[in-house]
Amino acid sequence: MKYSLIYADPPWTYNDKCADGKRGAGFKYPTMSVAEICRLPVWDLAADSCLLAMWWVPTQPEEALQVMRAWGFRLMTMKGFTWHKTNRVKGGSAIGMGWMTRANSEDCLFAVKGKLPPRLDASICQHVTAPRMEHSAKPEAFREKLVQLLGDVPRIELFARQQADGWDSWGNQCDQSVILVPGKAEVVV
Repeated sequence: MKYSLIYADPPWTYNDKCADGKRGAGFKYPTMSVAEICRLPVWDLAADSCLLAMWWVPTQPEEALQVMRAWGFRLMTMKGFTWHKTNRVKGGSAIGMGWMTRANSEDCLFAVKGKLPPRLDASICQHVTAPRMEHSAKPEAFREKLVQLLGDVPRIELFARQQADGWDSWGNQCDQSVILVPGKAEVVV
């Protein structure tokens, strides 16, 4: 199966100080090095015309570009989506640690392989305000906006936590997952 839309949220390993209080990503789920992420045969999943929507760590833009290129894509924008996080209970901005400034957003880059798939809806804005969820989980709104943008095209979510309706998925927490093997991709239960 080849996909016209690939949505990815890699489990980035990065040098943070969140070991204090066991808040860092490595305490929540297995992380991967940039080299390990680059080696995943995502190029075998991409159709001739494919959009990649990939979340990236703000302190590692160069690493995000390295992964994008290794997977066979070229950059359109580093800010396809910006998620402004709010608190679930109290409302207002959910403030994280950050580096120079306190963090309260995440960005998803857009990259393309081949010719850009046709955009079906020109009204979609890059900025989305939504409550923060469990560590690293992204709101369903982003999947919905991607389908609104491109339509009902063959699509897959990489590093998925659960199976989403209408999407194939690959992730260590999914009941049904695509196997990533160089030269093919197949769905298994």
